[in-house]
Amino acid sequence: MPLPAHLTDTDLEAIGRELDAIRDEVIASRGGSDRAYIKKVVKGHRALETGARVTLLASLFPPAWLAGTTMLSVAKVLENMELGHNIMHGQWDWMRDPEIHSTTWDWDNVTPAEDWKHSHNYLHHTYTNIIGKDRDLGYELLRISPDQRWQKYHLAQLPLNVALMFFFEYGIALYDMEIGKVFTGRMPLGEAKGHLSKIWKKIRPQMVKDYVVWPLLSGPSALTTAGANFTANIARNVWTHTVIFCGHFPNDVHEFTIEETKDETRGAWYVRQLLGSANIDGGPLLHLMTGQLSFQIEHHLFPDLPSNRYKEIAPRVRALCEKYDLPYTTGPLGKQYATVLRRIARLSLPTPVRDVITAERAKDLRAA
Repeated sequence: MPLPAHLTDTDLEAIGRELDAIRDEVIASRGGSDRAYIKKVVKGHRALETGARVTLLASLFPPAWLAGTTMLSVAKVLENMELGHNIMHGQWDWMRDPEIHSTTWDWDNVTPAEDWKHSHNYLHHTYTNIIGKDRDLGYELLRISPDQRWQKYHLAQLPLNVALMFFFEYGIALYDMEIGKVFTGRMPLGEAKGHLSKIWKKIRPQMVKDYVVWPLLSGPSALTTAGANFTANIARNVWTHTVIFCGHFPNDVHEFTIEETKDETRGAWYVRQLLGSANIDGGPLLHLMTGQLSFQIEHHLFPDLPSNRYKEIAPRVRALCEKYDLPYTTGPLGKQYATVLRRIARLSLPTPVRDVITAERAKDLRAA
């Protein structure tokens, strides 16, 4: 959809200035409290993982397995969300700490960090919700916008969504290599093999670590430790999928066409981020476990600001939305995810679409 008709060029310029001012204030005030926050999270993550590994040495006993698996699941979620995602956005680069710098960090995940930075940091955050340019819209598997062309396999997208949820890290790894191009003949098999080889170099050590090294170190508890690792990986995938989908695909989140975002100004880009994202209501623990992506709107406006500052600036962003009569989409986790599921179910059926100019058609038009 186009930007709201009531916004004038003057409004867009003013919105750009006001949001730039918020960003500049946060950058100027970064310091000791931010440093203490991220160091505390790193320390907490290490303590949880260490406690989990020690407890799983006795995982032959069900209480120890349950306690160890729970701690490991929480540790993996923290590492993936509050640490990995935000560190690779460069949120902590200003500290000049190689331990948490975007150029040196690699996460406990099968997706190569460099691939993710390109598809997520650049493509998704630059072209948020633009049909044909933002490949995060359905991850080339699901139809989550009525402006996406319906295909027969979309009839099965509810069970496909469940599969994607459980094995989300593998889905993202394949999505980053644009595997859909192989099936449409737009990517030669030789090129695809090169991408798969790169992904396998990341998957192999992850599998060896989780399903060979840690189990062997557990001695008699090898099999139960392997099961705990598998369970923790699934728990992290399900949680990550849920948080991301609630931030991008609930009701009232808008999509745009290439034509609608042509010659986009800074202010218009900000408004597209506001309209193309959604928050999740909750307390400090929820915000921590989502990697502050419960403030998805603020994250999309300022993806490289320290994550602990999103809660601080959220009231100002919301006030700006009220000032310019813009929606600020937010709601409880359960409610948001229910609307996501209804959307996936509804769009599994064929519906009329607008004449959307996709990236491929845009290239044809330019060539002509």
